[in-house]
Amino acid sequence: MNSYSSPDRPVGPVVQGWQAPPRPDGSALRGQYAELAPLSAETHAALLFRAYAGEDHVWDYLPYGPFSSAAQYHRWVRDHAGQPDPFFYAVRNLQSGQWEGVASFLRIKPEAGSIEVGHINFSPALQQTPAATEAMFLMMQWSFEAGYRRYEWKCDALNKPSRRAAQRLGLSYEGVFRQAVVVKGRNRDTAWFAAIDGEWPALKEAFQAWLSPANFDDAGRQRERLGDLTGLVRVASDPAL
Repeated sequence: MNSYSSPDRPVGPVVQGWQAPPRPDGSALRGQYAELAPLSAETHAALLFRAYAGEDHVWDYLPYGPFSSAAQYHRWVRDHAGQPDPFFYAVRNLQSGQWEGVASFLRIKPEAGSIEVGHINFSPALQQTPAATEAMFLMMQWSFEAGYRRYEWKCDALNKPSRRAAQRLGLSYEGVFRQAVVVKGRNRDTAWFAAIDGEWPALKEAFQAWLSPANFDDAGRQRERLGDLTGLVRVASDPAL
């Protein structure tokens, strides 16, 4: 008998036809409401600094910021744009025509088939808009259609809005890593969420239904909530919410 067949020593199933997916290649991502382009200091820094101006709370859970001047933020963008990991995008709201946020792929592990979305910093103008949701959909879509098996979201366990956003987007709760890191001199417990490739077809259908113009009334109000649509796919909910 093959030793791998022993009930006392189980192993995972073979992943048929497995090939490591590519890393993000810098291609722009564009939908109905949002466009994502590789972050550039020259193109985006001044516009983003203006979008964040007077809103220091948007930096609370990030390991950097707030920035005291446009020049300081420009240097930060210059130093971090174009790196392979994290790979940063600027987010343009196509309804306003403005660059209003940043997000990145990080902890990119093609050999494991896993990729994370993070460094999400949406200005108040972008938050709670179809563009914000579609930006997250476009990044998830790129990841799964490129061949990644696992799409991760991690956040400070005290960041309730981020935890709610992860669930709304259909990512399942996987627990809290206690004393995971020290950020800005403070302890951070990290909450983990993820979606896997087997869930993607149903999640994609949920996103497409929510993003459809038919889902919004004449005042722009949603008819169906995305969380209700993705809730049918999530395998675990966050008990803290």
